[in-house]
Amino acid sequence: MNQSEVHALPVTLTLTVPVFNEAETIAGFLQKMTEVFAPHPAIKVDFVFVNDGSTDETLSTLLACQQQDARITVVDLSRNFGKEAAMTAGLNVAQGQVVVPIDVDLQDPPEVILEMLQLWQHGFEVVLGRRINRDSDSWAKRTTASWFYKIHNKISKPKLPENVGDFRLMDRVVVDALLTLPEAHRFMKGLFAWVGFRTAVVDYVRLPRTAGTTKFNGWSLWNFALEGLTSFSTEPLRIWTYVGMLVSGLSILFAGFIIIKVALYGADVPGYASLIVAVTFLSGLQLVGIGILGEYLGRTYIESKRRPVYLVRRLYTAAGK
Repeated sequence: MNQSEVHALPVTLTLTVPVFNEAETIAGFLQKMTEVFAPHPAIKVDFVFVNDGSTDETLSTLLACQQQDARITVVDLSRNFGKEAAMTAGLNVAQGQVVVPIDVDLQDPPEVILEMLQLWQHGFEVVLGRRINRDSDSWAKRTTASWFYKIHNKISKPKLPENVGDFRLMDRVVVDALLTLPEAHRFMKGLFAWVGFRTAVVDYVRLPRTAGTTKFNGWSLWNFALEGLTSFSTEPLRIWTYVGMLVSGLSILFAGFIIIKVALYGADVPGYASLIVAVTFLSGLQLVGIGILGEYLGRTYIESKRRPVYLVRRLYTAAGK
């Protein structure tokens, strides 16, 4: 089956697009989608935009575009719940046979979706978009992302495919499986990996943003990494047990050294500086350990409340849809 034959097969495709203060990127995004999919009439595309508490003209821009394009559905959340919740909202509303989460900034080229559809029509239920370069990211972001994947995959299961973001194609059966997962703290990359299914990979070059600026800063990325590490592994707790055992063992050895030194040589035990160093070092270890425990306890506390992942202020569908 060649490419033209594959794209001639009928399929309904839903693009789920979380947006937060992205008014200036929406028109260009829709224009690009029209250019990519217009030559393939068998691919019936619709859009689910999730307005994640934007404070600019994002909502009004989306509603204006909806007046011109009946394929657009707008989910307006009651406030900013974060990208993971917005993606969940989009998956809940999406109706297509296949669903693709994609960012509105066009860093993930929509042409890649055509390649993903070919693999889906050959039997794969998940097709990942893997970035073969991160030149559009800063050096700091590239480096920390590499560290995150290495650490996460060392201590957690399932492993995350490196340089794979949220951009992927999912069969309806995969989306339905994701929607059965009840947790409120949703690390979507981990959930995508956890559900499994037959998976293929498409490599692509990630592009610079077409407009606007990223909404992720260093602090939010750090918190995102912590979320990932604590969502699918208890290894940090176990590692801290070993750290405590190591420090205790070293302190016992040092105590033995001091006793022997005093017994054999009658040497005075110097005190103040070494004592302060020991106390502050051990206090720091204890606080870090308490912090790790707090991360897990906090997650348990939030999950026990069973609050919804997000709240919808209003769902806008095109007339007659």
